[in-house]
Amino acid sequence: MSTALPKGLFISFEGIDGAGKSSHIEALAQAFRDQGRVVTLTREPGGTSLAEKLRALMLHDAMDPLTEALIAFAARRDHLVQVIEPALARGEVVISDRFTDATFAYQGAGRGFSWEQLSALERMAQTGTALHAGPDSDFMREPDMTLWFDLPAEVAAERLATARVPDRFEAQPGEFFARVAQGYAERARTAPGRFVRIDAHASRHAVWQQITQAVVRKGWLAIMVGSKP
Repeated sequence: MSTALPKGLFISFEGIDGAGKSSHIEALAQAFRDQGRVVTLTREPGGTSLAEKLRALMLHDAMDPLTEALIAFAARRDHLVQVIEPALARGEVVISDRFTDATFAYQGAGRGFSWEQLSALERMAQTGTALHAGPDSDFMREPDMTLWFDLPAEVAAERLATARVPDRFEAQPGEFFARVAQGYAERARTAPGRFVRIDAHASRHAVWQQITQAVVRKGWLAIMVGSKP
């Protein structure tokens, strides 16, 4: 008698640089593990050998907005095919530090690249990757939930000022991050069923409570969650 695999879950964390996602990503992964789920932790751009090389180019080499967008979606396609879809097919919980919303926020709102063209690239890169659907399916992969760490750009800038040596994006001026924050808000407005706004200006404990409450409401975790960031 075979045992059915649990349903795979895909959760993305989004927010501007300095929003404080990292410690909560690991904590949520551990909360799922504590309740018996297998978790794949990954990130964008990155997650595969090819995508990590493309990530290094994006973070450190100068390029125009179209080049950035094309690299982001090329990395994403490989990430989906090589990591995300196989993990979901195995019934795992996939938690990604950023996904497509970041491209709309950074390259779209931040760089001023056409959202219409980004939408076309999104559909091209994220369609036909699901293993259960087949390469000719019109199913487009998106996260089941996006935890959006909403933080004022000026607060994020203060946090980044004391962080590591900044990459090409982290070194952008405050006006850039203000546009990125607006881009995230616009994406959240267009997908209210997927986005959960996290008040990232709150205390670490309060942020963690917001995250766990969102996941518990979906029935993906039991009420008792022992992991803490």
